[in-house]
Amino acid sequence: MTTEHHIFVCCSFRGNGAPQGTCNKQGSVNYLPYLEEELSDRDMEGIQVTATGCLQVCDRGPAMVVYPENWWYGNIKGEGDIDAVLDSIENGEPDEAHLL
Repeated sequence: MTTEHHIFVCCSFRGNGAPQGTCNKQGSVNYLPYLEEELSDRDMEGIQVTATGCLQVCDRGPAMVVYPENWWYGNIKGEGDIDAVLDSIENGEPDEAHLL
């Protein structure tokens, strides 16, 4: 299977592995299992999900980035917002409500 899209989820990890920062404190690491389950439920294949260190948009976090589109999303506050991001991938249009 080839990777058509890659979703990076800011989890604010620092070099020593300590969770810090806005995204982690607001629970972004908990988005990872939901993303994986929702991708499976929607039969969306070819999408990889990766936790990242700080994406340096702390004032607008939790943050996610979708590649290859280079769509940067912020203020992702839960499952409804994640659904909107996944809808954007399915529709081929960015989710304007969360776009940075």
